[in-house]
Amino acid sequence: MNRQELMKLALEARERSYSPYSNYRVGAALLGESGTVYLGCNVENAAYSPGICAERTAFVKAVSEGERNFRAIAIVGGPAKGAPETAPPCGVCRQVMMEFCNPDTFEIVLGTGPKDCGSYTLAELLPQGFGPGNLKK
Repeated sequence: MNRQELMKLALEARERSYSPYSNYRVGAALLGESGTVYLGCNVENAAYSPGICAERTAFVKAVSEGERNFRAIAIVGGPAKGAPETAPPCGVCRQVMMEFCNPDTFEIVLGTGPKDCGSYTLAELLPQGFGPGNLKK
């Protein structure tokens, strides 16, 4: 699956966002090593802190279904009543990615849609990241 196809799926996931407080919709499409794509959207909560980002939603779905290795994720966001915009993952989401992904090869696709997207490695977005390798003796 190429980055344009993954970005198209992230746009579809964005439409499922539950974001009545911020009105900022985010969608993510996570590609597992198995070839399965897991979609996620942000889900807000009136108490704010129980909310979850689109990226973490996709990872939680994937891990709960047995997937543990990932190739890429496409992320797109933007105001509910506006055009999509580039939405880089927050620090917490980057840390979750570090738990399951090789920082040198995991691709993070950002942009506004299939015709406007680029990619970064996790290492580029989380230099000197702390992950499972730091805890091995």
